[in-house]
This record gives sequence, C-alpha cells and structure tokens, in this order.
Amino acid sequence: MSFRTPHPLHRLMLDDVRGAQKMLSGVARVTAMEGSRYLSSLVGAPVHLKCENLQRTGSFKLRGAYVRIAGLRPEEKAAGVVAASAGNHAQGVALASRLLGVRATVFMPVGAPLPKVAATREYGAEVRLQGQVVDETLAAAEEYARETGAVLIHPFDHPDVIVGQGTVGLEILEQCPEVRTIVVGVGGGGLAAGIGLAVKSLRPDVKVIGVQAEGAAAYPPSLAAGHPVVVESPATMADGIRVGRPGDVPFDLVREYVDEVRTVSEDALSSALLLCLERAKLVVEPAGASPVAALLSDPESFRGPVVAVLSGGNVDPLLLQRVLRHGMAAGGRYLSLRLRVTDRPGVLASLLAALTVVDANVLDVSHVRTDPRLGLTEAEVELHLETKGPEHCREVTEALRDAGYTVLG
Repeated sequence: MSFRTPHPLHRLMLDDVRGAQKMLSGVARVTAMEGSRYLSSLVGAPVHLKCENLQRTGSFKLRGAYVRIAGLRPEEKAAGVVAASAGNHAQGVALASRLLGVRATVFMPVGAPLPKVAATREYGAEVRLQGQVVDETLAAAEEYARETGAVLIHPFDHPDVIVGQGTVGLEILEQCPEVRTIVVGVGGGGLAAGIGLAVKSLRPDVKVIGVQAEGAAAYPPSLAAGHPVVVESPATMADGIRVGRPGDVPFDLVREYVDEVRTVSEDALSSALLLCLERAKLVVEPAGASPVAALLSDPESFRGPVVAVLSGGNVDPLLLQRVLRHGMAAGGRYLSLRLRVTDRPGVLASLLAALTVVDANVLDVSHVRTDPRLGLTEAEVELHLETKGPEHCREVTEALRDAGYTVLG
C-alpha cells in the first residue's frame, strides 16, 4: 500500500491521547487483559494479552476511525467520508460513521473475504468492490474523494487516527501498571506510534517492541535509512500488517518512541494463532497474533511483565482453516511422508497397521502405481498423518524405516 498524508500541524502530545480517550468513552470498549500461563512459563515472567480482538468491529481500528471522523468540520461531515480497506479499517470506519451520523463509502478489493464485506455493509457503509489489491482500491477511493468532496479517512497516516489508537496504551498502563514491556504488531505504524507516544510519555522505562512479518517488513530498513522506504510486493498471510511503506506521521513517532521492531516468520504466525485458539480460547487473526509470534520466537529476550496486544480477530474462516493446518504442521502436529513400497496385495494394510502401532492418525492416503520413476514391482504411497509433536514425528518416521519401508520425505 502507498498511502500519503501531510505531517501534523502540531506535535502530538499525551494530552491529545487523553482527549481521544474521553471522546471514545462509551464508544470503544475497554478491552480485557487476560493472563497467559503458557507464555508466562516461556518468558519466565507474567505475560498478559490485551484483547483488542474483542473490541467492537473486532479490532482496534474503531478507535482511530471514530476520533478522526468526530474531528471533522460540519461541512466535511456533510460531504461524507470514504475509505479503502480489505477489512478491519473498513469496519471501523463504517461503525464510526454510523455512530456519528456521517455517510460512509468504503472501497474494498474484489477478492476481499465475504464476511468482512458483509460486516462492513451491516455497519451501515456503502461498499464498492474495486481493484484486485489495496493499492488499486485506494486509487479508486481517492478518485471518489476528488469527484464528490468526501473526506478520505486514512487507516494510519493521520494524527487523529494515531491518538485514537494510542488510547490502547493508556488502558494498558491502567490495567497493568507493573508492565515492563509492550509488544505490538506493526503495519503502517499507527497503533505502535500511538501506544509508544502514550506509554513513553508516562512511563519512559517501559520498553515498546514492534513486530512485523518477515515478508512485509518495511520498518527495519526504513529506520536504518532514517526515512520511510518501500518494500516491493509485501507478502504475508497477516494482511492486517501487510503494508509496503510506513506512514510519514507514524514513522517519526515510531522512530522516537518504539525501542525496536522485530520480524517473525510465517510459521511463527501460524503457531501463534493456533496457541491463542487452543490455550487462550481467543480467535485472533494472523496480524493480531504477531506479538505472540515474537514471544514464541525468542521468549527469553523479553523483560516482564509483558503485555502482548492482540490487535484484531477478523479472520476469514477459509484462511483460518489453512493457517491452523499450517500452524499444526509447524508445531509437528501434521506429518506428510512419501514411501516406496513393493506393489503386492496386503502391503497397504500392513503399512496402516504399522502406523496404528505408533499411534499416528491417518488423515489421507494416496497410492500411485503408474509412474515412470517406479520399477515394475514398486508403488509409491503418500501419507498425511496427525501426530503429537516433533518427537512423535521422529518416532513415526523411524518406526517405518525399522519396518523396512523406504521413506522418501
């Protein structure tokens, strides 16, 4: 994405965030803070989860959208607002506009998940599907703004949006005054900038750590260069933080108030989402699980107590299914194997019996007899197994080799 907006006319201060908090009273929920025994045991100190996935519209985006729209002049509100988004920002703008009595038009990519499109419409916005990627969708929204006079509501690159997101930081300090480290996902940087501003203004001793997906990590090179730089073709399952260039306004604040920005792998994101679901009983989207992914990747490097911000829970069910399978595979809970066997009656039954002995649950079997790579008396079997972890995977593989099967991979 390539969003642009002018720098703020004044330096953002703690009072701006406090003013946003008053404005959001009765609008945004003060979301729960839940302890995680499992993560605490890994880190060696208390770990708490700030559950913005339970916020109205399913993410923190309502906070910034409401503050931005509420601050418009009467004539701007009369002209309506427009936004471009694949999901969370769309829903935040839609609900904020409905609450403030402002007409909203939201452009979404043609391939946006149907549940997110339906939710945005249900919150009261007119949805227009245009463009294959968010850059194209944004261009359509900008053209609409020029033609109609509607105000473009940026997802992260505006002072009002940033102070709205910063209210998460104030809540963290109120709910967990002993916090030493806050971990937050970073896309364009609005949430991290707002939290950093609020927290460091009151507690400069608290460390704020941002997290990006490895395939969409624009902040590390930007911070090294001293200015926003573009990462071409950002790619990650975490669409909420898949942003190719930091916002101009949040970049300066992140550089000043965020101590470091780390990156996490796709495997770590999958494992984090699975952990949130299984251990915390919380549905979290991949972007929202990125702080947990960072904790899983290097738990001993965090000074506790730690608060990990679960920024959103709007995950498409089809993506959730794929991510859960990926997370289980990354955690050694799935095992895929190819075996070379003798093509004779009963060999497949014997193979399945051997798997029963080592307590591996067979999910799928593919039996290939005709392939140029195979000898006249050979067959190849592909297995998809449900296993109990990395050690069990090794036990299954070794048991098959000990039983005389050729394991190809």
